[in-house]
Amino acid sequence: MRIGLISDIHGNLVSLASVLADIDRAGVDQIVFLGDVAAIGPQPCEVLERLRALDPPCIMGNHDTEVLNPEMVHGDADVSPWEVELTDWCVGQLSEADLDYLRSFQQWIEIPLGADDTLLCFHGSPKSNMDKILATTPVPELDEMLAGHSATVMAGGHTHVQMLRQHRGVAIVNPGSVGFPLEQVPFEGLPRYLPWAEYAILDWADGVLGIELRRVPVDLDKVRQAALTSGMPRAAAWLELWITPA
Repeated sequence: MRIGLISDIHGNLVSLASVLADIDRAGVDQIVFLGDVAAIGPQPCEVLERLRALDPPCIMGNHDTEVLNPEMVHGDADVSPWEVELTDWCVGQLSEADLDYLRSFQQWIEIPLGADDTLLCFHGSPKSNMDKILATTPVPELDEMLAGHSATVMAGGHTHVQMLRQHRGVAIVNPGSVGFPLEQVPFEGLPRYLPWAEYAILDWADGVLGIELRRVPVDLDKVRQAALTSGMPRAAAWLELWITPA
């Protein structure tokens, strides 16, 4: 079984199209989406339409929760004004059918790999889509995040950083971000977006596990054009966050 793990698209249709083209070339049996589909990028409706057509199992990300409950970002000192503005704009673009689709997303999903082996999928952790599992997360904190859950492999997103670590015999993978991979987490000031798209492929055959962390080239001129013609607020400032290849 080959499973494509995608996460954190954030309304970036150009990057999603690049990843899906690579997935087609690589060949997978199933795609799983790990959350954060529409906010805070230029093409939320188009991305939702593409994802709905794929019909993968979908996880509820923290930004998906905020789109469904926009009052969460208003008055929150930890949410920047630009994120509030982009969230409100995203909500204004979406139809009731789009919102109903978001409401169908799940907190976590378990997928069988074999007779006694499973893949557990979530956004931040099974406990919260705001949890951050990093390569440096201390073992006691990770134990608390994963308490009550067991699996052969666990997959989550949220951090926008690719990761593969082993924890008490469990392989934990983060495929990174389709929409905008982060240069560094944690970061100070404004984030910086790397000039490619990220995802992962999980391969399971006769008890043998393989995990590929993949980077896909993205046409940043198309990303720029999509942002500037979308009507999204602060598009120019959003584009300045992207690192231009040397």
